[in-house]
Amino acid sequence: MLMQFQADIINVPVVKPVVKETTALGAAFAAGLAVGVWKNLEELKALWAEEERFLPSMAEDVRKKNLNGWKKAIDKSMSWVEQPEVKD
Repeated sequence: MLMQFQADIINVPVVKPVVKETTALGAAFAAGLAVGVWKNLEELKALWAEEERFLPSMAEDVRKKNLNGWKKAIDKSMSWVEQPEVKD
């Protein structure tokens, strides 16, 4: 549900990879490229796989309404925590 909502709100497809630890995989790929485990990015592309793709499907008017609500919530939260007074 969250992945679909993200695709709808940002209005672009969201891809869920087979390997969930993409940060670790990216680090491993970079290290492997640096030491010659893989010759190039084309070899790495063959190792990456998509599990699921979420396409935007929300009506534009609903998307705008939800996005405006999100922005309003962010604005209201900006003053949530009071900053301590700085004494001279």
